[in-house]
Amino acid sequence: MRDYGKVHTSFWTSTNIRELSEDGRALAIYLLTCPHGTIAGVFRLPDGYACEDLQWSSERVKTTLAELFANGFATRCDSTKWVWITKHFEWNPPENPNQKKAAAKMAAQVPDSCAWKADFIGKCGVYMGLEAPQEPNPSATLPKPFPNQEQEQDKEVPIGTLSPAKLPPCPHDNLIDLFGQHLPTLPQPKKELWEGKNAEAMRTRWKWVMTAKKKNGDRYATTKDEALAWFSRFFGYVATSDFLSGRNGKWTACDLGWLVKADNFAKVLQGNYDNKAIA
Repeated sequence: MRDYGKVHTSFWTSTNIRELSEDGRALAIYLLTCPHGTIAGVFRLPDGYACEDLQWSSERVKTTLAELFANGFATRCDSTKWVWITKHFEWNPPENPNQKKAAAKMAAQVPDSCAWKADFIGKCGVYMGLEAPQEPNPSATLPKPFPNQEQEQDKEVPIGTLSPAKLPPCPHDNLIDLFGQHLPTLPQPKKELWEGKNAEAMRTRWKWVMTAKKKNGDRYATTKDEALAWFSRFFGYVATSDFLSGRNGKWTACDLGWLVKADNFAKVLQGNYDNKAIA
């Protein structure tokens, strides 16, 4: 337990913070100053801790944590309950070797099963004198039905006798149409401007749907029509979320580009926004 937490005055003028709801700002201040925080900006925070400290309901905590994740302020692993304030070291870099060692010691306590640990070490290890983890073996098989790393989602797994090179090309226009059908109130992309990182991310998600396997060993889709049907269910699933759809007013920046980013796509699949995973 620490005695205090630092909040810079620029917190109140930051564009990202001003975009948060009132609950979002309150939870952000709490994460920066709560007694559970550490010098590394990572700490375990079960719902009960935050509920007791803030006198909030569990649902209110979960919804607002999801808002902070979408905003890029912080993220929490659902299984281990560890939180990472993503820009902690930018705001509070170690001031001496002892602080660097203390931060590294704290980082070592993050469980290996924590969903964001590898990303944390890769991005923040330099502040603690730690080396980033090696890239995963590209020939390895997918360890989970819903991988959350670009390297895992890009693995080439054949469908029956089809090689990945013969997979149906990503039908961007069809997917944009499906997004519009299910989520007409969200910002709509223009087909003629759909290119660059967004288009590449969508191609990767398309490949994943056509190559990944369910827990029972079956593939999610083996034809273009089946893959389009899967994405139709996916967008329909997103539409049921009060948070992602913007109906609860907590966050209104969800769009197709956001949904097809690797980490966001995985979080939606795992049920992070309504505690119910998509099948």
